[in-house]
Amino acid sequence: MSAPLDPCLAPDLVLAAVRQPGDEICFDVHLCGGAVSAIIPSHHDSPAVPAATRVVDLVGRYIIPGLWDEHVHMTQWALASNRLDLSAAGSAREAAAVVGSHLAETVVAETLVAGAVTGVGGGAGVGGGTAAPGAVQTLVGVGFRDAVWPDLPSLALLDGVTRGRPAALISHDLHCVWLNSAAAQRYGVRVDADGLLREDPAFALTRQLGQLPDTVVDPWVRQAGRAAAARGVVGIVDFEMNWNRDAWLRRISGGFAALRVEAGVYPQDLDRAVAEGLRTGLAVAGSGGLLTVGPLKVLIDGSLNTRTAYCVDPYPNGGHGLLTVNEAELLALLVRAQQAGFVPAVHAIGDAANRVALDAFEAAGIAGRVEHAQFVRSEDFTRFGRLGVTASVQPAHALDDRDAAEANWPGRTDRSFPLRSLVAAGATLALGSDAPVAPLDPWTAMSAATARDRQDGRGPWHAEQALSRQEALTASTRGRGRLRVGDPADIAVLDGDPLTVSAAEFAAMPVAATLVAGRFTHGGQ
Repeated sequence: MSAPLDPCLAPDLVLAAVRQPGDEICFDVHLCGGAVSAIIPSHHDSPAVPAATRVVDLVGRYIIPGLWDEHVHMTQWALASNRLDLSAAGSAREAAAVVGSHLAETVVAETLVAGAVTGVGGGAGVGGGTAAPGAVQTLVGVGFRDAVWPDLPSLALLDGVTRGRPAALISHDLHCVWLNSAAAQRYGVRVDADGLLREDPAFALTRQLGQLPDTVVDPWVRQAGRAAAARGVVGIVDFEMNWNRDAWLRRISGGFAALRVEAGVYPQDLDRAVAEGLRTGLAVAGSGGLLTVGPLKVLIDGSLNTRTAYCVDPYPNGGHGLLTVNEAELLALLVRAQQAGFVPAVHAIGDAANRVALDAFEAAGIAGRVEHAQFVRSEDFTRFGRLGVTASVQPAHALDDRDAAEANWPGRTDRSFPLRSLVAAGATLALGSDAPVAPLDPWTAMSAATARDRQDGRGPWHAEQALSRQEALTASTRGRGRLRVGDPADIAVLDGDPLTVSAAEFAAMPVAATLVAGRFTHGGQ
């Protein structure tokens, strides 16, 4: 007869008959107080559990630590799902034609409560929150990639299809906005003949376009959170470009419960954060354990799509990109971050920007993160590991930006999106999406990291930079890789073994259930 469990290990929940990746033997996983309290082989001699304990039979499915997306812009991701999608446009003229066709098919004068927002075409073109009540709302599009277009955006081209209606199109990387004349006038910005805003002016307008009522945005964020949980996600690092703590407290009090959130802070809010006693890793009171303070995010260069990533060698059309925070300023920020208890997360895409970031970390004598690390000098790979700097990378960008990289970093793409080179040099990787730049789906990221192939007939791109599946899982689970006793009960349950299923099955991995702190956020009924 089985002996009863030690009362201190009496589980709140038992996940019965599960396997870990690579295993054939089934185990029962006991969860108690939000943590994994025991992992016991499933057989007739297993300890009895109290009659009141819930036991969920998972009939041989596979269990992994819950997945994290280490770089998300959550509000922008939620908004993007409700805006006009331009990602398929292969040229400026095609993008303009999509806008023109959409407007031709849409009844323009739709107005929501108080005239603050208008949804166009079933929500495809959501307006900004700054138009006067009753005014025609701004059409917002997302996802265009002008770096690989054969023609150029222009003010005249967009004016020609919008017939005076304000239109603002946000690039896939969020570093550029293409406006028409009506939108430029409405938002009080000056644009040249190309109609483009880049970097800080683009970020400022993007924030303005996102100033929608909480009653509109928060349900979209809840929906995005549930969708992420359905892909096995238990947590995100949110780098939305605003004061993020209060928005998340409001959402959590309003019922958001799908994910853990680490809310980043930007330099413009550092004084406020310090004054309020915040620091990286601090649990925020009133969030039920779901919200903690994230890193200090510092952007020091631009992006590949806008040719503003700061690079050692010039772009084919000239220029080295932009260094938006100089070396002295960055060093001072890192020192201040350390003194205030913040882990710095430095956005660096170009190889020169990565050099500047690593120089600053070394001079400050502190560790932290580099966000993106898309293009790195060969001599800098070992510095990530030596300095204890995590490379927070987004593998799907390697496939999305393949053509842009070949065009703008010709002959040097062997060190672009260099995942294997970073790991081989001792770096720690953390995988993410940068949603809405890529989908908030770790399986998309892990598939890109391991296959380096979009299955479009072109074959893998720099397959020598691929990760193993175990490495990708480890980099998506905060180094956990495999479930162990004492781990948080943040868990994903899968219908297949992620180490052995086909590449197509891995990319679309069915997730049967997800738990955060032992509570089902997806499945489990």
